Amino acid sequence: MKAGAGPRILFLDIETSPNVVYSWGVYQENALTVKEHWYILSFAASWRGSKGIIYRGLPDYDGYKGGDSTERKLLSDLHDLLSEADIVVAHNGADFDVRRINARFIAREFRPPNPYKVVDTRRDLTRVASFSSNRLNWLSKQLGIGQKTMEHQDVSLWLGCMAGDKKCWAKMKAYNKHDVVLLEELYEILSPWIRQPNANLWSAGAVCPNPACGSRDLQSRGYSKSKTRKYHRFQCKSCGSWGRSTKSEGFSASITPTTTDIG
Repeated sequence: MKAGAGPRILFLDIETSPNVVYSWGVYQENALTVKEHWYILSFAASWRGSKGIIYRGLPDYDGYKGGDSTERKLLSDLHDLLSEADIVVAHNGADFDVRRINARFIAREFRPPNPYKVVDTRRDLTRVASFSSNRLNWLSKQLGIGQKTMEHQDVSLWLGCMAGDKKCWAKMKAYNKHDVVLLEELYEILSPWIRQPNANLWSAGAVCPNPACGSRDLQSRGYSKSKTRKYHRFQCKSCGSWGRSTKSEGFSASITPTTTDIG
């Protein structure tokens, strides 16, 4: 699908700080109290069909003094991006990125952004396939996309960013941006397979339902049948995605058996 046509698809990845807590021990301990709650350190994003990665980290804003001193400004930019999107794609996005972002919007007294649909490449992949691991790095390597810039990075990078270390922030920027590069390439591979909003919602005519494709080169491939109705079924000749007509082609007059009809 050409840039500017169909839904606006935003690829997104965030990085957050850990909670700083007090505990009596160091292994599987419950926190006694929270000294400092987590916050968003940075985000990276890109629009499908556009070149370049959008990146914002807390030090990018005037007034940064370490910690979450400029988080409100970062959240404002993130809020604007989300409000422009029709679909947001993120790996583990439904359970992590989106819910974490919403938590910080609420904590900082933002209003909800414009509604958007979420495609979670981790969650939605598990509905149709079972890989050895569904982590972004593992899938990227197995599918020949690449791998993370720092495969075995420990928490010191995040702690360094929290302390305002410039070298750590430079590494975080590269790490965060590269995750979005991997995410976009992973999405292109998975898009014909996973459940997504139908591209026809943004189209004036019949197109491939896959928002990453949008081709009009559709081939009739028999019928999709429910208990009492059947629908014309189509397959996209460009990406292989399947779809069906919204209007049924007939109604079966036969009675559908229920448990009381079976002797």
